[in-house]
Amino acid sequence: MSIFGSLMAKIMGHDARKQEADVNATAPETAPAAATPAAAPVAADEPVDVEAVLTTMASDNKQTLDWRHSIVDLMKLVGIDSGIANRKQLAQELGYTGSTDDSATMNIWLHKQVMSKLAENGGIVPDSLMA
Repeated sequence: MSIFGSLMAKIMGHDARKQEADVNATAPETAPAAATPAAAPVAADEPVDVEAVLTTMASDNKQTLDWRHSIVDLMKLVGIDSGIANRKQLAQELGYTGSTDDSATMNIWLHKQVMSKLAENGGIVPDSLMA
């Protein structure tokens, strides 16, 4: 799977995993397995509040990460290696045409592109994260 595909799956699928965990945690112990409602996976056309998902992930994380501005911290937050090789690969996947040797410029572009692509793929992303 591509780096962006992995990143998107971790963010867009987070709601479904949390719903499933919540359902399993609140199900009565005496109820038969068939009677326990299963959380439906997030459909591709069902919008996902990206900011809410990432905020929840950040609150569950021991590190203080600036995922709102930093592609490195965003990747760390979702559990993807944020090393330069992976960021260069992500830049290639997303069509970056600038110099990958200028990592600061590339990182700013990557963050904006990732947020934009999440929005294009069913994510609700506020303008403040796309700027």
